[in-house]
Amino acid sequence: MVRAVDSVLKQSFQDFELIVVNDGSTDRTAEVLAGYGERLRVVDQPNGGLSSARNAGIAAAGGRYVAFLDADDWWLPEKLARQVACMEARPELVFCSTTTLVRTPAGEPLPDWRCGAGAGTHLERIFGANAHVAGSGSAVLARRDAFARVGGFDEGLRSLEDIDMWMRLATLGDYACIDEPLTAIEKRGDSMSGNLEVMRAAAITVMKKNRHLLPSDRQGGFWRAAYAGMLADYAKWAYRRGQRVRAMLDLARGLLLAPVARGRLLAGLLLAMAMGRKL
Repeated sequence: MVRAVDSVLKQSFQDFELIVVNDGSTDRTAEVLAGYGERLRVVDQPNGGLSSARNAGIAAAGGRYVAFLDADDWWLPEKLARQVACMEARPELVFCSTTTLVRTPAGEPLPDWRCGAGAGTHLERIFGANAHVAGSGSAVLARRDAFARVGGFDEGLRSLEDIDMWMRLATLGDYACIDEPLTAIEKRGDSMSGNLEVMRAAAITVMKKNRHLLPSDRQGGFWRAAYAGMLADYAKWAYRRGQRVRAMLDLARGLLLAPVARGRLLAGLLLAMAMGRKL
């Protein structure tokens, strides 16, 4: 947490308010935050989870833009300056993010989370690849008034609440990614991202609940192909964890949904899993 807070205070862009949501912590968080004095404002609340904490922060914010930062992550000094300049120069943008450095808790580098590419609108790209918004929660800066239009983060989701929000924001206007490593995230083995079952269930919920956001002509074959592609991703992760039956069942479901658009991919994965190949 200290690293995260310090990285905000060290930004070259200094016209901001720093709000820290203390989401029912039982450690020394309150004591540590008190040491920063008036450099930040603390919002205390009973533990409600990530979506609840972000919603509390948005409600307390008074600026034109809102940026998020999880406790284990940090910003590089030029992040806010580059993002605010980008948003000011392009009024059609609703939100933006940045290329993101990924580190283990020991500080070892993992592959960067780079800006996504692909055909179609950004909404379609997020459906097609949930990781399209580089850096996700800790990298995004968005117009504050956009949240009043799409609603807050879904507090019923236990994971992928950020993907759900980016889908909704993408219906309001454009998204941009600054292809510079201005955000850094810590990837922990015991984090929510490591809980495959929770993530899979959330991904299914998010894909289904937001189907109506797509143009009517993309809610059929395109959506089924995107859904099948999502199942393929989770099937690969499940297979690598030894959950072979679960993985193959998800691939079979994907084949039923999108036999033409995803047939070759899914059939190839099924064959590889049936033969016990390494994926």
